[in-house]
Amino acid sequence: MPKVIFLPHEELCPDGAVVDAQPGQTILDVALANGISVEHACEKSCACVTCHLIVREGFDSLTESDELEDDMLDKAWGLEPESRLGCQACVQNEDLVIEIPKYTINMVSESH
Repeated sequence: MPKVIFLPHEELCPDGAVVDAQPGQTILDVALANGISVEHACEKSCACVTCHLIVREGFDSLTESDELEDDMLDKAWGLEPESRLGCQACVQNEDLVIEIPKYTINMVSESH
């Protein structure tokens, strides 16, 4: 069973976390199932970029992004070559190291 390692994030995951994931699960679903409240304003429909994540290790093991995700990612704050939308990137059989960016383009947090 692959592990997803979430690097520390000041608000969402101050101590970081190491959690189990099932192959085929999205990184966003893994985070949410483990109490890491990554924003997802469009309810996981690939219509926003609030679940933007950076894959620090294991990027090549993920399912490939499609054109819609790539177009959406162009709007993300702090875009990097290893950026993915958490609602679209599916875990495979390798461990992942994930960084949650400090900011999103969302003006108001959905959880407040």
